[in-house]
Amino acid sequence: MSRSMISAPESRALRLAAALLLLALLSACGPAEVVVKGNFPDPLMEPLPLTMGVWYGEDFAQHEFFDEAKSREESGWIVKTGQAQVQMWDKLLAGMFTDVLHMKGKPGAGQMNQLVDAVLIPHVAELQYAIPAHTNVKVYEIWMRYRFEMVTPSGKPIAEWTMTSYGKTPTAFMQSDEGAVNLAAVMALRDAGANFASNFTRVPAVQEWLQQKWQTPPQEVTP
Repeated sequence: MSRSMISAPESRALRLAAALLLLALLSACGPAEVVVKGNFPDPLMEPLPLTMGVWYGEDFAQHEFFDEAKSREESGWIVKTGQAQVQMWDKLLAGMFTDVLHMKGKPGAGQMNQLVDAVLIPHVAELQYAIPAHTNVKVYEIWMRYRFEMVTPSGKPIAEWTMTSYGKTPTAFMQSDEGAVNLAAVMALRDAGANFASNFTRVPAVQEWLQQKWQTPPQEVTP
């Protein structure tokens, strides 16, 4: 009874093909990744006569959200919002205040004091999302919860508060899950900007600080 023989080159080629197939299968099972990109409008408001510093920590400037797949039928997700966060907040703050300066270091006693009235430090405290695979509804949704610190250039606390934002988009307008998640995140960022601009001067600790600084109650700002 004859036995078929496989030459050494053929054996190596078969092993290489098997390895490439396995790599392709593993890649196909990897998480879906979204690097959020979008356009953000300028705020329609009269700037407050303040020089505001801003400090983006690494956790904020490189923020990303990872959700591991719960089963083989689902896909994991990595949603990277850091670049879009910085883009949106830079544009918003530039329209809200007379001058905005990016701090050279995190506010603290050991840092050189730049000529600013206060420093804003934003944080993304939480991000959640929902896609049709989770809800069985053809709507993509993003929720974000922010925590803000406003401090003196030397790091002394002035105010701290939280704020939520929300964005959604129907799949009917998108060609891919990634595109739909991206648009939902952009809408959540726009919502965050509108909420912040509308409510900044209504935060009790901020109101008190402005009153002490100006010696008169601040005029509420309507974006």
